[in-house]
Amino acid sequence: MITTTKHDAADRSHTSSYYAASANQHALRTALDSSIQADVCVVGAGFSGLSTALHLVERGQSVVLLEAAQVGWGASGRNGGQIVNGFNADLGTIEKRFGSETAVFLGTLVQEGAGIIRRLIADYHIDCDLKDNNLYTAFNAKQMKGLQQRLAVWEKYGMQEQELLDTQQLKKHVVSEQYVGGMIDYSGGHLHPLNLALGEASAIEKLGGKIHEHTRVLRVDNITTDPVVITENGSVACGKLVLCGNAYLGNAVPKLQSRVMPVSTQVMATTPLADDVAKGILPSDACVEDVRYILDYYRLTADKRLLFGGGTVYGGSDPADVEAKLRPNMEKLFPQLKGVKVDYAWSGNFALSYTRVPQMGQLGPNTYHAMGYSGHGVTGSHLFGRILANALMGDTEHYDRFASIPWKPFPGGQRLRVPYSTVGSWWYSFKDIVGL
Repeated sequence: MITTTKHDAADRSHTSSYYAASANQHALRTALDSSIQADVCVVGAGFSGLSTALHLVERGQSVVLLEAAQVGWGASGRNGGQIVNGFNADLGTIEKRFGSETAVFLGTLVQEGAGIIRRLIADYHIDCDLKDNNLYTAFNAKQMKGLQQRLAVWEKYGMQEQELLDTQQLKKHVVSEQYVGGMIDYSGGHLHPLNLALGEASAIEKLGGKIHEHTRVLRVDNITTDPVVITENGSVACGKLVLCGNAYLGNAVPKLQSRVMPVSTQVMATTPLADDVAKGILPSDACVEDVRYILDYYRLTADKRLLFGGGTVYGGSDPADVEAKLRPNMEKLFPQLKGVKVDYAWSGNFALSYTRVPQMGQLGPNTYHAMGYSGHGVTGSHLFGRILANALMGDTEHYDRFASIPWKPFPGGQRLRVPYSTVGSWWYSFKDIVGL
């Protein structure tokens, strides 16, 4: 049994994941131990913070980036590594909830996060095992009809890189008797997320930005006027503050704590597979996620391990045995992997918003925040980072539109949000099972 439990940054080392074991060499950064000033202070060295900081230093801003543990320690360095376009809430749902103008606005931006990632990888020569294409798979006719509807909505908003696949066409990409069809997104892809984060951090420093790891933020003084970020052994007085801690921001900013709920998802990586076995399950080397409410997602790593994820635990706690939770689904999809050795298994928290739409806003004229990607943060966080950087530089068009999208609290507040969401997940999982 392989288990890892690191949702608290107390020891400030990376969880024992495949990503940490295969990370590119990188220097450890010192903790902040003095009082300093900066044009912009960014809290959280995950993808949101890294993207914001990098877009700002590219434009000559003085930026200090603070991280309680290490770069990419949270969700950004332990997720499934999939470049998935869209949000947790699909565009059809967004149109019903917030109107056609909001859906059109979000629809025009859905694919830009992937473009930002590819641009940063190319510009800064980041070695992170980038591969193209991702698949959405369906277990039954109802789910396949849902993919047909998704394709129609995406085409309505100008996205033309997707294609429906019947049972036989799908087997050119993923070979499993469990699926009836799927949809391929040629603009999607997958990568090593921790190495992407480390590469972005290196780029920030090369352009003059400062990064302090092992620097836990205790509170923010004057948050609505002239922010001063108070850390364990120092402080940062800044003209602008950007809060990007997401599921790991903790109690540092109480006003944001109730806006999202931490949810853990689990991942494991097998031992490297023989070439014929790897090609026998994923012949085109695309990444895959199914369309169930509690979904499975998987892909091959650069050294041909099957990296398999899924499951959720509302509230952000770990299951007792990650491998035991994930292995049955993996072996049901791919019986030829029965008994295959699992070398790594880990959990990580993402921040779930009630509407499943990411949140962006302000706590004062000089304090901004971005959070709540709801499991679709790899691309969304890079997009939000650019939007935040543009807003701080005076271009607020996209920021204003995102900030105007209303957020809603979880029913029952912080005390009842976990049981409420758990009961809801049971219902939707039941519908998936019976095909409703």
